Amino acid sequence: MADDWRRYLSNEGDGTMRIKAHGRMKVDARLVTDELHLEKHADDRGPEQLINAASLPGIVGEAWGMADWHFGYGLPIGGVVATDTEHGDYGGAISPGGVGFDINCGVRMLALDATEKDIPNLKKLAGRLAGRIPAGASGKGGVSITMSDLENLIQGGASAAVELGYGYDEDLKNLESNGILHTEQADISQRAKERGLRALGTLGSGNHFLELQTVGKTVDAETAEKWGLYDGQLVAMIHSGSRGLGHQVCSDHVRSLERRYKQRGDIWVDEEWGYEIADRQLASAPFHSPQGKAYFDAMNAAANFAFANRSTLAHRLREVLRLELGVDGEARTLYDVAHNIAKVETHTIHGENCVCCVHRKGATRAFSGDSNDMLKSNRGSGQPVLIPGDMGTGSWVMAGPKVGQNIAFGSSCHGAGRALSRSKAKQTIDGKALKLELESKGIRVHASTPNVLSEEAPDAYKDVDDVIELTQNAGLARPVVRLNPLAVIKG
Repeated sequence: MADDWRRYLSNEGDGTMRIKAHGRMKVDARLVTDELHLEKHADDRGPEQLINAASLPGIVGEAWGMADWHFGYGLPIGGVVATDTEHGDYGGAISPGGVGFDINCGVRMLALDATEKDIPNLKKLAGRLAGRIPAGASGKGGVSITMSDLENLIQGGASAAVELGYGYDEDLKNLESNGILHTEQADISQRAKERGLRALGTLGSGNHFLELQTVGKTVDAETAEKWGLYDGQLVAMIHSGSRGLGHQVCSDHVRSLERRYKQRGDIWVDEEWGYEIADRQLASAPFHSPQGKAYFDAMNAAANFAFANRSTLAHRLREVLRLELGVDGEARTLYDVAHNIAKVETHTIHGENCVCCVHRKGATRAFSGDSNDMLKSNRGSGQPVLIPGDMGTGSWVMAGPKVGQNIAFGSSCHGAGRALSRSKAKQTIDGKALKLELESKGIRVHASTPNVLSEEAPDAYKDVDDVIELTQNAGLARPVVRLNPLAVIKG
């Protein structure tokens, strides 16, 4: 079905390109791209996955690939799809593969009332951050919690972390969904809980990081001032998620659902629900079915753990900043956004309100300033949208529209997006040489292995400035400030 997708491709003239519905597609697909960007990143697998997702039961609107799209599991990273929760007898599809394994991988940004000149010794500060912020795949170095504490965290999210002493009450108003998603039972496997017990307050590996940055360029001075951002200011980004707990939750439900599907020719079928999907990795359940409700509840529990994890990482960061910078080290939370999540939201589809299950995989909300879901502090300005770039170039803070939800279910890109696979990056990029190059530019880098630096090198990613421009051209979000890296902690 996807072999000839370029035959159905057209430029919409609004910063996006459309793949007209064909074959088993129920809706069109849209890519936030232009001809040059598409040609430069010509791996067809991502658009083909988007085409597969466009045939999900109950899908509405269009299947979206954000400007940072690249190949993933089932749905491309940067994929956004929405299904009608009231479709058919039990609702449209909810798909663990459409959310991702690192449930609520996300970014928290903190802002200091200080500049680079207030840092007595950057090398020492970076070393202390590396010593205090556990990074890597093992989960070693997590804070000690009991099983009772864990149960509270997966139900209470960031607020439960605050009760344990990790974070402030005033943080909560600046977190997406106030840092807590509703759960009925928080019924996750014992293995998932065991993996969570040792992971609280750890970054993880891969593209997860803690980065100390400065505000390098202001594009929207009015919004920057409203958010308390100014040129030269010290800020920090924390990119991490639900760690092994969330990965296990996804694995448990992916395995359970995939076993239900039987292959018939080039499609996969679940006979009980009458579901037909183009890719087994998109194995889905009806939203209101027992299986759908169980996954949604467990996903929310894992997302709560991720909010708590970023709260704990922020607490550890603040400890080091206060120690090294004194009173200048006090850091306030600007915002915390979720990636890899499915949320029930109301959107206007073809002029009518639809209660949708919006899957954002490697994508983030970019809600408008007049949205009913907007936090009070961001009414008028639009939601802060945190876009990490790569460790050698820079990152961005964008804002959702001031008025009116954008056409992609209020969504935006979540980063630069990979240009090279991890294996290709390791083959072609010298991690040790990269470290020396970055440090010659004044960027301190602490990583557990040279392989991590190779995998996460600037050349392994799309140009973040191009991604921001494409996102702006499509009207999904507008740039506010660009951030420059000072110190990077990676797993």
